[in-house]
Amino acid sequence: MPEHLASRRVLLTAPCAAAVAAGLGACSTYGGSSAPEPAPPANPPATGQPPPSSPSGGGEAPPPAGPPPLATLASIPVGGGRIFGDQKVVVTQPEAGTVKAFSTTCTHAGCEVTAVADGTINCPCHGSKFAIADGSVTDGPAPRPLPAVGVQVDGDAIRLT
Repeated sequence: MPEHLASRRVLLTAPCAAAVAAGLGACSTYGGSSAPEPAPPANPPATGQPPPSSPSGGGEAPPPAGPPPLATLASIPVGGGRIFGDQKVVVTQPEAGTVKAFSTTCTHAGCEVTAVADGTINCPCHGSKFAIADGSVTDGPAPRPLPAVGVQVDGDAIRLT
């Protein structure tokens, strides 16, 4: 190899070798070993203290109690009902403690019922009326009863099922 090529190679590689050596030196710890610290044990030794619990403070969270309550028994008038437009359901209490639920969609033309009064669920479009006890048609032109919706009473809470 010609001499001028060898000196050029030394001239170019010497700064690179110095930079690599400086970088490797920066990775070691001062005055100690460059070995990594051991990982903490998977199961810490017993200290007489209970293990940390979940944020709820009771270990594992209890399973959910079901869907959130739609209403309380006290919020549904006896002999009447209440319409829940977002859920498209009307909940009635024909007798104290007896709860029924029906679709809010009238079986005549698909309008939404808007009122519960005088023992009936009322549709404003064509005057259909439905019984609060069973959803049956009490005044047409609706051809069929309102479809029943599953409902459950748990204490004072009323939930859709």
